[in-house]
Amino acid sequence: MPSLTDTSIRHAVRRVETSRKQENLPDGEGRGTGRLVLVLKPMPKRVTADWMAQQWRDGKRTKKKLGAYPSMSLAQAREVFKRDFANVIQKGRSIKIATDTRPGTVADLFEGYVASLKAANKPSWKETEKGLNKIARTLGRNRLAREIEPEEIVELIRPIYERGARSMADHVRGYIHAAYGWGMKSDNDYRHASPRRFRIPFNPASGIPTEPKVQGTRWLNEDEFVRLYRWLECPDTPIHPSYARAVQLIMLTGQRVEEIARLHVDQWDAKERIIDWSTTKNLQPHAVPVPSLAAELIESIRPNEFGWFFPSAKDPTRPVSHATLYSFVWRQRDRGVIPSVTNRDLRRTFKTLAGKAGVTKEIRDRLQNHALQDVSSRHYDRWNYMAEKRAGMAKWDKFIRAMLAKKRGGIAA
Repeated sequence: MPSLTDTSIRHAVRRVETSRKQENLPDGEGRGTGRLVLVLKPMPKRVTADWMAQQWRDGKRTKKKLGAYPSMSLAQAREVFKRDFANVIQKGRSIKIATDTRPGTVADLFEGYVASLKAANKPSWKETEKGLNKIARTLGRNRLAREIEPEEIVELIRPIYERGARSMADHVRGYIHAAYGWGMKSDNDYRHASPRRFRIPFNPASGIPTEPKVQGTRWLNEDEFVRLYRWLECPDTPIHPSYARAVQLIMLTGQRVEEIARLHVDQWDAKERIIDWSTTKNLQPHAVPVPSLAAELIESIRPNEFGWFFPSAKDPTRPVSHATLYSFVWRQRDRGVIPSVTNRDLRRTFKTLAGKAGVTKEIRDRLQNHALQDVSSRHYDRWNYMAEKRAGMAKWDKFIRAMLAKKRGGIAA
C-alpha cells in the first residue's frame, strides 16, 4: 500500500462527503503487525478525520487515537506513531498501554511536581513554585530533567551557602530532591497519567548532605509572654494590625502558624467558640475550642470581604503567609522591643505554660493536633475529646488571665 499524501487525503475526504461511507486510509505497509491509519467518518455537517495507531494482535484489531487531521498534520502523525507506537507494536505489546515517550524537561518536572502539591491541597505549593522557578532558570528550563548531574546542584547551592544563607541552601536542596523524587515515581504511578515520562535514572540531590536539624528549645517564661503580648496590643511602630493579632492568637491557642494565618470565617464557629480545620499539616481534621480570651480577640476582628481574618497587606484576596508572620516577628525581635523568639517558639511556649496551668500532656497534644503514634490512637480511638479539650482550655484561660492581670498590676505598682 503506498504512503499517504495530503493530496490523497483531500481526495478521500471528498469521496466520503459524496458516498457518506467511512474510509480507512492506511499509511504504507504493516497490516500483519500494525500501522498508522486515517479514519474518515461522515457526519451530518462534516467529515471527521482521526489519526489512529492500528495493531493486529492475536488475530484481533486494536486502535488508539493519536489526534485529528488537519490539526495534527501527516508529518506529525508519522512522528508520533514512530516515536510512541512503532516500538511497542514491534515488541508485540498492546498499544493500549503506549504513552508519550518524549522525555520531560526540567520545566516539565518542576511544573508537574507543583501541580501535584496543588492537587493535594498542600499550602506550600506557592512557595515551592517560586523557588523551583528560580532553580529552573539556572539549570535551564528546556534541558532534559534526566541530564542534570549532582555537580550542577552542588554548584547551584554552594554560593547560597557561602553567603551565609544556610537555611535557604537547605531549602533549595530540598525542593530539587522532592521534585526529582516525585518525577521518578510518576513514571510508574498507575493512579495518575503524567504528561511526560522523565526516565530519571537517579535523584541528583540524594547524595547532597542536608544541614543538621537544630532542635529548638526556646520558650517564653511568664514575664516574657506578658511583655510580648502587651507589645502586640500597643506596638511602638506602625505595623499591619492583622499581623499582631495573628501572633496573639498563636500565643493564646498554641496552633500552627500557617493554620492561624489562613483562618477564614468558614472555620470559626462563634456560637461554640471552636476553630475547625478540615485539613491540617498532618492531614488530619482538627477542631479546637479556644480560650475565652482568644474568642474575644477573634470577635473583635472584622474579616475582610474575602472572609480572611488576617489578609495579606499586598493582596487582600489571600491570607497573610506564614513566612510574612515569621518575618514580622524577626524584625521586631531584631529591634529589641520584644523577647528573642520565633513563631514556632510560641507553640512550644503554649505547650510548656499550659502544662504549668495543669493541662495534661495528652490534652495539650490533642489541642495542638500533634500526631499520636500509639496503635490505639492511630487506628481505634475515634472519640473527639471535645469536652476534655474545653476543660483544658478553661484551665489555660484562667492561667493566662491571671498572668496578664498580675504582671499588669506589678507594672502599675
